[in-house]
Amino acid sequence: MILGLVALAALVALLVWGRGRIHFDFGVFRAQLALADWRKIGLAFACIYAAYGFRSARWALLIRHSKKVPLFSLLGTQVIGFATVALIGRVADPVRPYLVAKKTGLPLSSQFAVYIVERLFDAGSMALIFSAVILLAPAGAMPHPEIVKKAGVWGMAATVLGGLFLVAVRMAGGVVAWFFERIFGLLSKRLGHAVAHTIRTFRAGLDTMRSFSDFGIASALSLTMWGLITLAYLETTQAFVASPELGSMTLAKCMLLLAFSGGASVFQLPVLGWFTQIGLVAAAMSSFYGAAPEASTACAAMLLAVTFLGIIPVGLIWAQFEHVSLRKIAVESKHASEELVGEESPDQDVAL
Repeated sequence: MILGLVALAALVALLVWGRGRIHFDFGVFRAQLALADWRKIGLAFACIYAAYGFRSARWALLIRHSKKVPLFSLLGTQVIGFATVALIGRVADPVRPYLVAKKTGLPLSSQFAVYIVERLFDAGSMALIFSAVILLAPAGAMPHPEIVKKAGVWGMAATVLGGLFLVAVRMAGGVVAWFFERIFGLLSKRLGHAVAHTIRTFRAGLDTMRSFSDFGIASALSLTMWGLITLAYLETTQAFVASPELGSMTLAKCMLLLAFSGGASVFQLPVLGWFTQIGLVAAAMSSFYGAAPEASTACAAMLLAVTFLGIIPVGLIWAQFEHVSLRKIAVESKHASEELVGEESPDQDVAL
């Protein structure tokens, strides 16, 4: 609530500040939406919905050594989980592992471990695609190429380091957890324990991959899924044909929008976060590509609808069939995750 009020105050201040400085024509805004190529937007929606199928298959693969389930049997848990996040915010992230645990009968701790592994695959896949596209882009294809190329190099380096960290945790997770617990423990014992607990949980999740083929299949599913998400961004942006800057968008330029959108959604607040994300992505379009404010805002709003909010109607309908209350399941999953961490906390840390 405090973060929401602070963000709301900042948004109101920004609107007051920009009211007399930025000319915005709502008629042009509506015209941009009306003239958009809705076939491309429909294709973008299809890509996003297909990506949820790959998420379901990946989770089923990651738990197959504990319990074999059909590849798409967990699709409902993914759809309902992301719909809850879209409506309630990032505080609802535990919903997906909680629903999977209830559906499969597996321990909740094991599904939180799978969730951590899944997010690492997401980050690595996105960074790999971003870096590859940026580094292979022809000269002059990007605004501020010297900055963007450096970002691509650093992104690739971060991906490699992440891979090495994954191998280190898989081979000697206890030692790695002990090392980081001592390092962060210098600042706070509770922080040190929390970091070590996360690494041990991550190590438990990596037990789901017992061969190189498991890792290869999970990587292929992740890269395909993020390839579909990237295509959805590109198709949605190119759909705004009334704007020359957006209608001629290239894959390399679109990667910057994906990065901005991903960064803006990390601390997603309920409802209010939708408008802050639209504002940040629209500002990036105007600054980097020179698109008009009306076209940028229309495109940013459509990107949010396609890639984030579009799952809400499907999630609400699916929740009705599953007899699930999104608000209730969000509260239950949050309490369950807190109890799980509390059970594994040392007595002295709890006393602190």
